[in-house]
Amino acid sequence: MLKHRGFPGRLPGSDFQFTIRRANPKGATPLTRRERYRDRKAVDKRADAAFLGALWDHFGDQPFERGNLDAGRLSWLFGREVIAAEDPFDPESYDALLVIDEAVARASFPEVFE
Repeated sequence: MLKHRGFPGRLPGSDFQFTIRRANPKGATPLTRRERYRDRKAVDKRADAAFLGALWDHFGDQPFERGNLDAGRLSWLFGREVIAAEDPFDPESYDALLVIDEAVARASFPEVFE
């Protein structure tokens, strides 16, 4: 599992983690698209925006390996702002390649790109 050095570990002042410390010996948690409902808490929305901002600052529009990025946090963006960069895509692999869909990300989180 690739560890993304310099990537923030969590949202400051909260328990929302962005990275994991070690690989799960039973295998990677699969990435799934989670539905974001309108009534989500403001802190959840801030965590999504901060995570996307960290992804953008760290990787830009280039494909990146999933590595030690938290599957739960990625799943809130997966299938919309973060998409698979390879075909076939293995959602249960730490080596899976992802990429930010810049057009969708700018529409969903314009404050990240200001």
